[in-house]
Amino acid sequence: MRMTQMLVRSGLTVAAAALPLTLTATEAVAVNTAINVTTSGTTVQVTTTDCATRSNGSMGNASLLSSGQANFAQGRQVTLSGTSTSQAAAWSSVTTGTYTVIVVCADGTTAGTQSVTVSPVSSPTISATATATATATSSASPSRGVMGGMGGGTKDYGAATYAAGGVLVAAGVGATVWVLRRRAKPHRL
Repeated sequence: MRMTQMLVRSGLTVAAAALPLTLTATEAVAVNTAINVTTSGTTVQVTTTDCATRSNGSMGNASLLSSGQANFAQGRQVTLSGTSTSQAAAWSSVTTGTYTVIVVCADGTTAGTQSVTVSPVSSPTISATATATATATSSASPSRGVMGGMGGGTKDYGAATYAAGGVLVAAGVGATVWVLRRRAKPHRL
């Protein structure tokens, strides 16, 4: 009796744990994960693994559609390149805006569709007042900042400075040895 109750309880626990996984898996099928679209500056790139078969030497084409374009033929088309495990296409000099990327394999099947937004590329600007201020104060501060690896020191000290530092280190070590040896001796009355 107890064994049956434990089996029923563990079966219900497994079923309760599997239900969210089943619902999540059903939702994941609806999401298009066959293509991956990335942007870097004004370059848009798409990668997929669905167009592994070649037809007439091509794995397929990818098209970049702007907001006013409705079908594959209207977009900027690029031939997919790559291997049987990964195929890719890229567009350069893409202006700012929202685009749709469509990948059609050589066998005529659509690998996927995904939207992408290309953001404007910001470039740093140097103002004239900042340049004038930096030039005016460059004699007071180092022009290259702190030199990493040098501990921030940029001045070469002479041999006398190094000798004096060595004497101070030796005196410190000597004093430490003297104090430790003195403490090790038993106290006499």
